[in-house]
Amino acid sequence: MDIMNIRDNPTFINQASEWFSSKWGVPVDSYKESMAECIDYPRSQTQWYVVRMKGKIIAGAGVIENDFHNRKDLTPNLCALYVEESHRSKGLAGKILNHIVNDMNDLGFTTLYLITDHTTFYEKYDWVYYCAVQEEETNDSVRMYRHDTP
Repeated sequence: MDIMNIRDNPTFINQASEWFSSKWGVPVDSYKESMAECIDYPRSQTQWYVVRMKGKIIAGAGVIENDFHNRKDLTPNLCALYVEESHRSKGLAGKILNHIVNDMNDLGFTTLYLITDHTTFYEKYDWVYYCAVQEEETNDSVRMYRHDTP
């Protein structure tokens, strides 16, 4: 079980796009377009990651410019973190988060942000509550976290 950078494995775009779409309800083509960006521009802030086991994706996450909130200055944003239920509570989310923080640091990004309605989960992985932001579609307030890369 390894964390795979989509930019290094473009043949997995279709499988990854379908998997993320099934978890978050965002159209498959939106994921394909975003993943193509990280392949075309491998040092861009847009990046996607999956964890596979026995040929199936069991977890994944992405990094995009803005995760649909009003603070366009807080970028890039970790997004779409998901671990299949049967693989939760085994430290996999922490491994993905650490991998992404280190990878983004290697790409030259010193700070990452994320929005969530979780109140304690990300603190376990050294993310720090930063501020409240408004979601674009609903204007609802949501928690913004920050993580400085190593």
